[in-house]
Amino acid sequence: MVTLVSLRAYRRFPVVIYRFLPLIWAFLRDRKRFIVVGGSRKVTREMRLRRAEVLLDTLLTLGPTFIKLGQILSTRPDVLPASYIEVLSSLQDDVPPAPWTESRAVIEDELGPVDAVFDEFDTEPISGASLGQVYVATYDGEEVAVKVRRPGIEALVEADLRVIKWSLPLLSRFVGQGQAFSLDNLAEEFDKTIHQEMNYTREQRVLREIRANFEGNDQIVIPEPVAAASGPRVLTMEYIPGTKISDTAALDAMGVDRTELATTLQRTYLQMIAEDGVFHADPHPGNLSVTPEGQIIFYDFGMSGRVAPFIQEKIIDFYIAVANQDINAILDALVEMGTLSPEADRKVMADVMELAIADVRGEDIEQYRVQQVIEQVESTIYDFPLRLPQNMALVLRVATVVEGVCVTLDPNFDFIEVATEYLSEEGYLEDTARRLAGEAADQTRDTARALFTVPPKLDEVLDTVNREDLAVNVTLEDDNHVLDRLAQRIAYSVLTAVGGLSAAIIYSFGSTMLDVYLSIGIVIATLPMVFFLYRSFTKDKRGIRAQPQFTRQSMRERQSAEADDAESGAAGAMMPGAVSQADGTADAGATGEASERGARERRDWDDGDGVAIGVDDGRSE
Repeated sequence: MVTLVSLRAYRRFPVVIYRFLPLIWAFLRDRKRFIVVGGSRKVTREMRLRRAEVLLDTLLTLGPTFIKLGQILSTRPDVLPASYIEVLSSLQDDVPPAPWTESRAVIEDELGPVDAVFDEFDTEPISGASLGQVYVATYDGEEVAVKVRRPGIEALVEADLRVIKWSLPLLSRFVGQGQAFSLDNLAEEFDKTIHQEMNYTREQRVLREIRANFEGNDQIVIPEPVAAASGPRVLTMEYIPGTKISDTAALDAMGVDRTELATTLQRTYLQMIAEDGVFHADPHPGNLSVTPEGQIIFYDFGMSGRVAPFIQEKIIDFYIAVANQDINAILDALVEMGTLSPEADRKVMADVMELAIADVRGEDIEQYRVQQVIEQVESTIYDFPLRLPQNMALVLRVATVVEGVCVTLDPNFDFIEVATEYLSEEGYLEDTARRLAGEAADQTRDTARALFTVPPKLDEVLDTVNREDLAVNVTLEDDNHVLDRLAQRIAYSVLTAVGGLSAAIIYSFGSTMLDVYLSIGIVIATLPMVFFLYRSFTKDKRGIRAQPQFTRQSMRERQSAEADDAESGAAGAMMPGAVSQADGTADAGATGEASERGARERRDWDDGDGVAIGVDDGRSE
């Protein structure tokens, strides 16, 4: 049975394909895939940045679901190259609020009459996002923040999710196996994440759980939810104003120690991920504020994640390996977590990890060394070996965004030192040492047992060899489907030859125009076989999916450039950051180009029913 959601999805699908068609064509043209004429092109960084801007505008035009998708893509280096991630990282979920009459209908459908539930209610939202908006009200004499789901958003999201699902098989044909794996995981993760964000009952439950985990911690503040005034589409919680964590000038004026603030933030997330197993997954500056006492306030728990005990153990192993600068142990941990392909070139990845550790420690990295490693990667592997299972994608998002916030607070912040201190204080270093000692004891015991069992078995094998009774089974493994490709080439060759001979015979011995047309038809029908035969001999070279980004060094270079501009007479106005408790508002620390992009005009997107709704870029503060 065809539903309204299906009808909307059918209408949205051609619109989405049309919007993405220029990018798909450019991608295929660069790689010379499924295109008969012309050679492959060398793609420069400037070309990638321009295309990333086109992708950004496309996502904004398509509306809320695709804005959320862009935010997820900005944390997936296994799906997009570094240039795209750099541009998409400035994508903000900041859209005009829905009319109060529509929001009021949602509140009253969930809780009853607004005047009966709340003492006072300010009908002007303090922030708006694609999935919901936040109002300030008074409940039982206390000031509260009321988060209301955007009216009608469920149907639009469901239709767009179907469009994304239908598009996956098409996209998977144009990428390698590793990227197809990542795309499938991305689609499942996005479906799960966006449904969780729209379920305010779940958000209330996670809010209470994380609040309980930090009950004795006086360095952070988490709003308390109000269950009696909440439901699946409305969440009421304690309203706690503060100063945006990225407003360093205001923090300095308050006398807050920014280095201590960054340390608290990282230690908080280390506890959430490594110890508690449940974490706040959207730590951009719009969801983090600071009280006058220097406490960190956490807003918006719609995007949250859980970490399985096995992954927690491997994350701890990873941090310990980073602290010890043990590259092999780092790579082993990444492989065991499923984020690095076991077939990856360990020497090349070791060089990448060495540069990454140096960058995290704030060390200067010579550009020739960076280029040298990139050339190594490009010359040894075709597909970037990073893969992100669903349970690791949000962890990477948190690590990336927290790093940006901490570096904004303190450009010389040492993540490794703070992580090492935390692991040592919590006893993880000692636990790991005991576990390794136990594993070594088990291996010693197994080796001792083998000393008694192997010699008799070896003697039996040697006797069998002496009697010439040894049989060896040999199997031919065809992991790369070589035999299949050979069979296809033979089939294409035979069909091409038959078609060519048939056309030649009919044309040569035919005496009517019908024979001429028939031979032409056979030639046309044979052309696809010629194309497929040509493609089977074409080596499909794939470029690197991402290149190392060195956050610290890049930030210092940008700051230096900005300082030079300031000295030459450039002036800028400082804008205080507004405090928000909406799901995904604020700037994510974007500067420079992001600010220019934020000055663009508001765009419109069509929800598929011919209703145009204004959407702000959201790329400015």
